[in-house]
Amino acid sequence: MQTSLPALLTIFAMALVTYLTRIGGVWLMSRVSLSERMKAWLTYLPGAVIVSLVAPTVLSTGFAETGAALATVLVAARTRNLLLAMIVGVGVVVGLRALLANLR
Repeated sequence: MQTSLPALLTIFAMALVTYLTRIGGVWLMSRVSLSERMKAWLTYLPGAVIVSLVAPTVLSTGFAETGAALATVLVAARTRNLLLAMIVGVGVVVGLRALLANLR
């Protein structure tokens, strides 16, 4: 495999832009004082982003995947153990896929 100079320069430029974007955000937010309400809002942002990324996939797939997502959420909410929730989710999707395959 051969690597050309323009490809390496492009990769370097993209890495530099990514780094500058991130460090710029950190620098800019260090200069802004946040209200308590804004701090509370920002704590919910990661969860909202995850839901916005996962929900379309869950709702556009089959019964097995939707059931596994529901089981994962229920176990995570009930036990607060994310590892257990992931294991249950994988187990449910495998089980439901096998069950649905046998029913066809």
